[in-house]
Amino acid sequence: MHNFLKLWRTTTVRLTALFIVMFVLFSLVLLGYVGFQSSIEIQRVQARDVFWEIRQLRNIDRQRGPRALAIAVQRLSNQPGRGIYYLGNPAGEMLAGNFRSIPSYILLEPGQYSFSYSPQRAFEGLRDPVEPNSPEALENSQRGQRDAQAVVRSIVLESGFRLVVGRDIVQRRDFTRIIVRTMMLGVIGIILLAAAAGILTARRVLARIDSINATTRQIMAGNMSERVPITKRDDEFDQLATGLNEMLDRIEMLMQGLKEVTDNVAHDLKTPLTRLRNMAEAALRDGSSNEDHKKVLEKTITESDRLISTFNALLLIARVEAGSHSDALKKVDVSRTVIDICDLYSPVVEDAGGTLVMDIEPDIYLNSNRELLSQALVNLLENAIKYSLGDDNKNSDNLDGNKISVGVKTAGGNVRISVCDGGPGIPASEGERVLQRFVRLEKSRTESGSGLGLALVAAVAKLHRGSFKVEDNPSRGTSKTPENPGVCAIISLPKTP
Repeated sequence: MHNFLKLWRTTTVRLTALFIVMFVLFSLVLLGYVGFQSSIEIQRVQARDVFWEIRQLRNIDRQRGPRALAIAVQRLSNQPGRGIYYLGNPAGEMLAGNFRSIPSYILLEPGQYSFSYSPQRAFEGLRDPVEPNSPEALENSQRGQRDAQAVVRSIVLESGFRLVVGRDIVQRRDFTRIIVRTMMLGVIGIILLAAAAGILTARRVLARIDSINATTRQIMAGNMSERVPITKRDDEFDQLATGLNEMLDRIEMLMQGLKEVTDNVAHDLKTPLTRLRNMAEAALRDGSSNEDHKKVLEKTITESDRLISTFNALLLIARVEAGSHSDALKKVDVSRTVIDICDLYSPVVEDAGGTLVMDIEPDIYLNSNRELLSQALVNLLENAIKYSLGDDNKNSDNLDGNKISVGVKTAGGNVRISVCDGGPGIPASEGERVLQRFVRLEKSRTESGSGLGLALVAAVAKLHRGSFKVEDNPSRGTSKTPENPGVCAIISLPKTP
């Protein structure tokens, strides 16, 4: 009983039951309509045959006389079938036929009539004897056990004789019973087959759903590596399982990233918070002058600004990744935007001992967010200045190594924004990891920065349905060295986001 209730609660079984009811009702209506139309058609055929026989017998009477008419009526009476024939004299007495007695009102008033009769009494002694075990004998026996119904047409011939021709309509009734019997058997078969199919389908669906539920329970228990099993049938459940597994992969990756972010945030915030505490504690010591207090407060503001900028960067990345800026996209002159940023940072690059080179195609427009694109480009330029023109990386003997190149080009259906430098480069194995939050290749983490700049650039590119990658600078040529292969940061955005 429990298994039945479990199956009945499934959508598959309920839909199957609904389809069974609908199909059974449809079958009943269809078979009933077929039976009714068939009965009507049989009635029409019988009426047409009766009308044709009366016309032929009337012609025989008119052309060849009563004797030939009686012979013709008797010949028709001796044929097997359900025909009813009666030929009487003007007084109504029987002369020929296969029906012993006709109700007097039929003989008196010509027309079409329907009446009940007993086949055993009506046909007794008027037909040729049949074999005891023949189908006709069995049929006569069955007909004699119940009243029958006849539809006849009576006329008065020109000779004054009374002619009655009709049909026993039990054939129509038998046909109707056959249809009803077939209909009931068909409905029972439909119910049984549909129920079996519904149960098998429900059991199969429940098995697949149970496997998914089992997987979700294991994942909720902490086993994040568990995945929904996939068969080779590639049906809708496999497609659902594939989507769930991809979602689980994404969740696992996000949780791993969240763990790394948490560790990095704890590491990056611990140092400035510790410095803030130590400075405040030092300022409270006895003997501290007002000048010491002022210096401590200035350092505290500097550290606080750094913390605030870190949290602002995190908040901006979260908003961009959530798509909150996607509704602010509008037509922007990317070429003009990049030129403005380069003009702003050109003096900064020159002060750092480098050269800023622009290779920008004019009049390139995109549906984008100008502020976010500008912020992304600023991050890339600041990274290039920091890592290629810093005191530890600047190459005074090689001017090409101190060059920062900014380019905007169209390539097929994309717009390619690049910032290339001659700095120490990024190992190929770290190309993907540096795009994550708080990832810094400088292990000691003593350099300024929070490791959020490239993460923000990647988020901006994703918002615009584009991509972002970091690779070695291919334009270094002969000036390229293993220590300073250079870096090219490339943002690729589609023309139609």
